[in-house]
Amino acid sequence: QVQLVESGGGLVQPGGSLRLSCVASGFVLDYYVIGWFRQAPGKEREGVSCIGSSDGNTYYADSAKGRFTISRDNARNTVYLQMNSLKPEDTAVYYCALGTLGAVVAGKPDYWGQGTQVTVSS
Repeated sequence: QVQLVESGGGLVQPGGSLRLSCVASGFVLDYYVIGWFRQAPGKEREGVSCIGSSDGNTYYADSAKGRFTISRDNARNTVYLQMNSLKPEDTAVYYCALGTLGAVVAGKPDYWGQGTQVTVSS
């Protein structure tokens, strides 16, 4: 019953910016972590960034620090990932994900969205 719907992906030139959105519904948990993973062709899925629903604590992978910013709008039940200074290496399918703190930290969120394609190319 949990639904995560991503949007905002697309084709961007290197150095450009993009903002991803994830609208969540059907939550059962009062406390959870929601964020973003990505997977490029031939590579393992990796965590990018996440934020706690209650405390607002954030996490960023080293590759995202200084370039990406995660935020949330609780009234709209939406999480955003602002991506700046995009590089070709950022090309991947980006997945919104939700779970308990332990599950997300372990790289095994309880719920996944369908993903949105981000392509960084000149």
